[in-house]
Amino acid sequence: MRRNTSITLLSVGHACVDVYQGAVAALIPFLVDRRGYGYAAASGVVLAASLLSSVAQPFFGALTDRRAVPWLLPASTLLAGVGIALSGLGGAYALTLGCVALSGLGVAAYHPESARVARRAAAGAHSAMAWFSLGGNAGFALAPLLVAAVVGTGGLHRTPLLVLPALAGTALCLVVLRAAHARPSMPGGTAPAGGSDDTASFVRLALAVVCRSVVFIGLSTFLPLYVRQRLGGSAVAGTVALFVLYLGGAVGSVLGGALAERWDRVTVCRWSCLVSVAAVAGVLLVPGPALYGCTALTSVGLYVPFSLQVTLGQDYLPSRVGTAGGITLGLAVSVGGVASPLIGRIADATSLRTALTPLVLMPALSWLLLRTLPEPAPPKLSAGAPTTPVTGRRRAQSWPSTTRRRTTR
Repeated sequence: MRRNTSITLLSVGHACVDVYQGAVAALIPFLVDRRGYGYAAASGVVLAASLLSSVAQPFFGALTDRRAVPWLLPASTLLAGVGIALSGLGGAYALTLGCVALSGLGVAAYHPESARVARRAAAGAHSAMAWFSLGGNAGFALAPLLVAAVVGTGGLHRTPLLVLPALAGTALCLVVLRAAHARPSMPGGTAPAGGSDDTASFVRLALAVVCRSVVFIGLSTFLPLYVRQRLGGSAVAGTVALFVLYLGGAVGSVLGGALAERWDRVTVCRWSCLVSVAAVAGVLLVPGPALYGCTALTSVGLYVPFSLQVTLGQDYLPSRVGTAGGITLGLAVSVGGVASPLIGRIADATSLRTALTPLVLMPALSWLLLRTLPEPAPPKLSAGAPTTPVTGRRRAQSWPSTTRRRTTR
């Protein structure tokens, strides 16, 4: 496949998976209204999806470093959709937790392999990786609209209809895998030859992504309820706010890739953290409908570094690209859900605004962690390194050589 075609298919497939990450938060207002969940119980649903996903990410990342597992792409897509599709059936709280946890496991299985394949298909271009990330953010943005259209009009018993994006995504994955079989060099590769790991920098980067995750998942979980408190109105007002939060992420991802082509990735990440501090404060303090504007700015600030952090992590751990992708694209993103029950308990004891106020500090902590982070050198490839087909063996990375061949024609 051509690079643009590969990235487009992977991006749409990414959207079909991440719609289920966004669907968990989008279901919260309906669970609160129709099952009477409190803040702590509602945040427990988010924790169930995040916790299993967080625990499983390193396992799947290590697996993709050891061998090619392309079948994970369609299988994990389907699993993510089935979990959410079953979450509205039956009123038992434990059953709901189990279903969203199953969906989280599917999300965990998808991201390490997809990040490796996308980086290879992107041929090292930041803008191409940004478009891949855009797919995931678009899935997030569509989730509130999809849930509102299905659950808002027909009730929680209609959640089985939410499996449709997973079926579409599974079909797309099969198309990608068939093309990869015809041209085996596309999805292969793990690490550039001769690369050395910078574990200390990777750990600091991962901690910065965790801080960002706490903000994003905290707002995703409680923003719809908070907006309804501040502005009044029905669940629609909260759904609109959540849509703005996710849509701004799509804009931020593309903007981040463009900015990284002009400045280095670490500098762009630092500045986005400072923007996020002011924007989150605006969400909590600015009165009236201007809250929606602050929400959009918060989303852009949080998502400008999103794809950049994935490639930074892969460059800091060139011998473990799958692990790096699994942590930066999956684990460090979903682990923020662990903080949601704490936010919920504080909100039950005080107020929702009081519980959300500490989120202002999280982007500042990210900035401190990134402040002295080095910009890694681009990955290098040994001369004459072969491009190998997808097998169960460890493979040599080849995206720099793809770039080299293209520029010397």
